[in-house]
Amino acid sequence: MSTRTPHSRTGDEVAERVWTVPNVISGVRLLLVPVFAVLIFTEQDAAAIVVLVVAGASDWLDGVVARRFRQTSRLGQLLDPAADRLYIFVTLMGLAWRDLVPWWLVLVIVLRDVVLACLLPVLNRHGYGPLPVHLAGKAGTFALMYAFPLLLLANVPGLVGTVAWTVGWASAWWGVGLYWVAALLYVEQVLRIVRADRGRSRT
Repeated sequence: MSTRTPHSRTGDEVAERVWTVPNVISGVRLLLVPVFAVLIFTEQDAAAIVVLVVAGASDWLDGVVARRFRQTSRLGQLLDPAADRLYIFVTLMGLAWRDLVPWWLVLVIVLRDVVLACLLPVLNRHGYGPLPVHLAGKAGTFALMYAFPLLLLANVPGLVGTVAWTVGWASAWWGVGLYWVAALLYVEQVLRIVRADRGRSRT
């Protein structure tokens, strides 16, 4: 059974390409994950913030390049969210390990990704690849990536730390909310796919 990818905006030749500018950007972002992990766990916060800002900017850039030059690919649709989730997971683990955020925040966000991972076998059984990233999910990811540098800055004493803590937590709450809204939308999409396939099999 061939894998259906109704979300692909381009033809199969473009969609199967590997060496595209957006994929290279996403690959570099992935390579920076272990660097970022070392920085955050060793409390080199200034350098960690720089890497996190670069990662966030490259996340925006690869999407713009992919759309502008029609370089959307299946590999890119896997690499981009994978890099986002790795940065979010590593940052959360580092912040929680240093008691800068509570462990329940880690569990809430990781649980969301576990739910999405459980959807993949269902999609595969019905001949679908991963669903396209929803706008709510991208917005949630952006909010979380924006929140983490601020939560690191919250260590700075005085007004800067206070403002960073307030804005950082506000962004984190928005990010978690949008993250779960996107998850529920994915679940609803998968349910529609399953129902549609069952309906076709009965006719």
